[in-house]
Amino acid sequence: MLGDEGHKEMVSNLRHLAETMPKPSAILVVSAHWEESQPTLTLGKTPPLYYDYYGFPQESYELEYPAPGDDSLVGKIQKALKNSGIESRTESERGYDHALFIPLLLMYPEANIPCVEMSLIKGLDPSAHIAVGKALSKLEDENILIIGSGFSFHNMRAFFAPDTPETKAANNDFDAWLRETCSSQEIDESEREKRMIEWEAAPHARYCHPREEHLIPLHVCIGATGRACPEVFELEIIQKKASAFRW
Repeated sequence: MLGDEGHKEMVSNLRHLAETMPKPSAILVVSAHWEESQPTLTLGKTPPLYYDYYGFPQESYELEYPAPGDDSLVGKIQKALKNSGIESRTESERGYDHALFIPLLLMYPEANIPCVEMSLIKGLDPSAHIAVGKALSKLEDENILIIGSGFSFHNMRAFFAPDTPETKAANNDFDAWLRETCSSQEIDESEREKRMIEWEAAPHARYCHPREEHLIPLHVCIGATGRACPEVFELEIIQKKASAFRW
């Protein structure tokens, strides 16, 4: 949003996604920046923005995204979760964090699509988040866009350190493993889930994700879709290889 050169491919990709998809009736964003003891959903007609970052220029705290909430969708999500044995709660004060308002400012700047944001579950158990995705797959409204808003590479120190042949290879190897795991039709769904649950065994997993909160939204998407991802986008973001997945 501030014109950083290292984000050009990501900006282009998000705009491309919005331009080439049918307009959704509502959007559910699974946020890498919010963790609660149970899946927690934003509630209210016009949730405020929660500027959950520090040290950025003043204009980054003046961004606006007045998208309406969707309490009806919240109810449907809670029902779907409960039917799968997953308890959830709502939050009416925290508002939308930048996992929602940054991508959606790029994708749908008019802010006229109802939105709901959902937290991760503390502990970041991969199996629990795949289960959340499976519950979401039973939502009756087929025109809900679910966005797993995280990052396929998220080592903050590495972003600001010089690349070496070893770190570049580590980034590439993990990203290749992730693309294969999510998109290969040679892998059946039980094996795909197993690989995602045991993601730490992937090449250089902990280099790419010292803490996995930015990877876990993808587990929700894996659970919600239940099939190989048909469309993968290979990107360079802040001089690191990254991937985006569209089902």
